[in-house]
Amino acid sequence: MSEDYAKNLIFLGRKTINPPPFRARLPWIGGDLQTLHNTIVRPAPDFSAYPQRRIELPMNDGTGDTLLAMYNQPQSDARNPLVVLVHGLTGCETSRNIMVSAAYHLSRNYPVLRLNLRGAGPSLGKCDGHYHAGKSEDLRTAISSLPLPMKSSGIFVVGVSLGGNVVLKYLAENAERDGVIGGASVCAPIDLKMSQLRIMSPRNAVYHRHLLQSMKADARKWIGNTAEQAKRVLERINSVFEFDDLIVAPNSGFNGAEDYYRRCSAVNFLSDIAKPTLLLHPRTDPWVPVQMYLEQSWPDQGNLTLLIPPDGGHVGFHATGSTIPWHDRCIGMFLDLLIT
Repeated sequence: MSEDYAKNLIFLGRKTINPPPFRARLPWIGGDLQTLHNTIVRPAPDFSAYPQRRIELPMNDGTGDTLLAMYNQPQSDARNPLVVLVHGLTGCETSRNIMVSAAYHLSRNYPVLRLNLRGAGPSLGKCDGHYHAGKSEDLRTAISSLPLPMKSSGIFVVGVSLGGNVVLKYLAENAERDGVIGGASVCAPIDLKMSQLRIMSPRNAVYHRHLLQSMKADARKWIGNTAEQAKRVLERINSVFEFDDLIVAPNSGFNGAEDYYRRCSAVNFLSDIAKPTLLLHPRTDPWVPVQMYLEQSWPDQGNLTLLIPPDGGHVGFHATGSTIPWHDRCIGMFLDLLIT
């Protein structure tokens, strides 16, 4: 790939859009501030205008686990597809980026389902197990379990960060039979090993410490009070790799972290995606290196459309000209394209 090509916004795929230019909004200049915006700017959207109800989605794997989701209806019944939003690592239905996306799609008369993955947020009390980056079978079961009227106009699935990897893997495996019309990922770590190395790099020491603390805090909740040995192991963990190796892998049937990364990285499944799918990733994401996208061979007439703006952070696309994140506007344009 030429250097000029790699520096510019990339358009690929059969379904292309004409997105607004991305220019970082002051003072959120650079990948780190774009990333931190989601933590620093906290006001939550107001959903009072959009009727909501709790949805329970039992898993069919014999565990008795149930995923919980929040469903919101738009003000107008436009018969639009259901937008399913899937959160990232340590997130849930109340993650700010998920709520902002939900409010945006609702304002455009799309119904929205904010899904809590296994053991996340409100799903925690209904599950003994926990999600991971490759647990796409849970997404398949959840979508299959939705009430038929809710998905009668089709489904569009959006995943952010780790949730983006789950969504891409799901789209490669199951979407043909689930009424899904397409999907999108935002800053998905499609190469899990490369992401692990980046987050543990010296320049990301503060991010790594914060993320590991959050992961361990979540694990203490879902491990419960009976697994004393697991809790002792958890206290000795000092890195994301050790967490994946000693907690995620043995609890999910993998032979260590390397096996987990190899078997679950979405990069291994992209060629099997049969529905129009938009992938967004900035060149300056401090957590997920853009190289994992630039090093792939992307067919210019395939089902995948890749957008790489020159700036932005991890799930941070805060641009001039609009308070609506740039990635949400791009996804909205892509979704409109699919139903016209």
